[in-house]
Amino acid sequence: WVVVFDGGRPSERVALLDSYKAQRKPMPAELLDQLHQIDRFLDLAGIPYILIPGKEADDLMAVVARRAEKAGWEVIIVSSDKDLLQLVSDRIRLAKPGKKAEAMGPEDVEALTGVSPSRIPLWLALTGDPVDNIPGVRGIGPKRAAELVARFGSLKDLEAHLDEVAPERIREALREAVPVIARNLDLIRLKDDEQVNLSLEELAVRPVDPERVRPFLEEFELKSLLDSFRGGSS
Repeated sequence: WVVVFDGGRPSERVALLDSYKAQRKPMPAELLDQLHQIDRFLDLAGIPYILIPGKEADDLMAVVARRAEKAGWEVIIVSSDKDLLQLVSDRIRLAKPGKKAEAMGPEDVEALTGVSPSRIPLWLALTGDPVDNIPGVRGIGPKRAAELVARFGSLKDLEAHLDEVAPERIREALREAVPVIARNLDLIRLKDDEQVNLSLEELAVRPVDPERVRPFLEEFELKSLLDSFRGGSS
């Protein structure tokens, strides 16, 4: 396992769209302090984590997931971020945090969005992503975007066959938005070639030493976890 933290707005994507994630409010000081405490706990528990300033968590997760997939591992990513749907494969699954976190495979992604994982970037490039402040194409919602992606498969083919798109208002909106769609693809495609100094061997799950984490749990009165350690569980 590994915990991945977001390193802030990346300069490469901000250069493409200066409003990228710009709507997000600065992190409150008290929350920042809590995040530092999470780092502290992870260190005590011996759980590896990645934080690289200026690098997005999505990209870092893509690096680790692809590396593990190539090594033959079964991977589960826990996140609610739609961008990560593009990583789903036979060996990489995506689970949303919650009480019933079901790991999604390729068939689940297609049932949810109408497109296969490999085509998620184009689907999101058409619809836009309000969470990341990425505007989509006027008049294109998830359903119509899925139809266009299923029919044309790529921006190149969509642009080559724009005259076949109906109705006219959608055709002209797409024609006008081709540069926007191309930019959106560059924003949305995950960068799985980032340099991450972490070996897969470091991700092996190891027993947590109760004596190392107990003072931390007592400090923050995490009683249920304390009880599990007192019961001999790790």
